[in-house]
Amino acid sequence: MNRKVAIVLLLIAAVCAVPVAATTLVFFHEIGCTHCASADAFLASIQPDYPELEILHYEIGESESLELLAGLLVAYGVKQDSVPMIFIGDVAWIGGTFFGLYEEPYTVSGRAADMTLEIAIQRAIEAEAMSPLDRIEETDTSTLAEGLTIPAIIIAAAIDSVNPCTFAVLVLLLGTLIVAQRNGKKGLVLKAGLAFTIAIYISYFLLGIGVFTAIQAAGVQKPFIIVVSSLAILLGLWNMKDFFAYGKWFSIEVPKRWRPMVKKLTSSVVSIPGAFFVGVLDSLFLLPCSSGPYIAILALLSKNSSKVEGLWYLALYNLIFILPLLLITFAVHFGYTTTARAERWRSARLGKLHLLSGILMLLLGAGMLTAVLMGWL
Repeated sequence: MNRKVAIVLLLIAAVCAVPVAATTLVFFHEIGCTHCASADAFLASIQPDYPELEILHYEIGESESLELLAGLLVAYGVKQDSVPMIFIGDVAWIGGTFFGLYEEPYTVSGRAADMTLEIAIQRAIEAEAMSPLDRIEETDTSTLAEGLTIPAIIIAAAIDSVNPCTFAVLVLLLGTLIVAQRNGKKGLVLKAGLAFTIAIYISYFLLGIGVFTAIQAAGVQKPFIIVVSSLAILLGLWNMKDFFAYGKWFSIEVPKRWRPMVKKLTSSVVSIPGAFFVGVLDSLFLLPCSSGPYIAILALLSKNSSKVEGLWYLALYNLIFILPLLLITFAVHFGYTTTARAERWRSARLGKLHLLSGILMLLLGAGMLTAVLMGWL
């Protein structure tokens, strides 16, 4: 009999020795605050019933407490009010109002407030809720990632916007349209140039949505970002090669075997719908020499953005991308330059365009790769 009792006691001890997952409650109070004292007394009375509950006390007057409180207010999306202020699970109790417990903020006081707080504690324990302190870290990481996203979009779009491929095709198109304008079609340069540019914008935007959705659905954003970032670095170095040794080996431009076809298409355009059609085709011809930065930024957005945010970021990216095309169109239309002069400018600075594009692409790839490896994205 004694042996059986001993075995039962050992089993009980073993069960009791199993560590209980802690649920953290963060409690901000102030010396002399009667409501704080009441809340503290209530927590002390129920804590024996919830051994997994860990209560962290912070005096509101201390500088470190204020810094922590500021982080929690941002993480929970609430504003500072009078003490006591309590954070547990998804619930914040601020100035007598509970946030996150029900669909709408719930204001209560006295014994009803104690009962509501206990409900929030029970729910957090049952859900094994994340510590409020961990929510601050997640918010900080999200804010940093968002801060990295906008500069990356601007850099990547700038790389695409100085693309020698697009400039070459647009200059060919505008040259053809000027001939058509001289034959009596007034204003065709502006209208067709805008149609061409809008076609590029729409095609790239739709392509971006497709790739963005595919990457998010596949759920392999981080490995994909690493691969694409490494590829962007290599493409950047290869673009820079064209500054020092243009034409040697492979150049990141429209392949030579495609150029006669592009020239033939643009030379036959004498209408706005035709210019739009050439713009759509040009977006396909551009893929070999401009897909690097675009896919890199799409990989970043798929990791760090919701679908709605991704659409806005894509809209911004493509707006920056088409700005040089708009500038060239308006410059030719208003007589500030000619297509022949624009082509001479492009040809004379082709190496520098490759160098600038290469440097920007290198910075983009290196920045994204560093951010992923450091856990910032």
